[in-house]
Amino acid sequence: MINNIKEYRAKHNLTQEELAKKVNVRRETIVFLEKNKYNPSLKLAFDLARVFEVKIEDIFSFEDEKK
Repeated sequence: MINNIKEYRAKHNLTQEELAKKVNVRRETIVFLEKNKYNPSLKLAFDLARVFEVKIEDIFSFEDEKK
C-alpha cells in the first residue's frame, strides 16, 4: 500500500508531531506511514482522512507488489 500522507501534511502545514497529536499516535507512527513501512489500522486511516478532509482512498492506494 502506498500513501500521500506527506503531501497532505505539507498542504495543511502540519509537522509530523502535530499530525500525530491530531490522530492520537506517536510521531514515529507518522514517520513509518510516510515511508510506507507501516499499514494503518482502519481507525487511523479514517482519522487521517478526517484531518485532511478527504476520502481514505485519496490518501491510500493499493499497489500490487507482484508487478
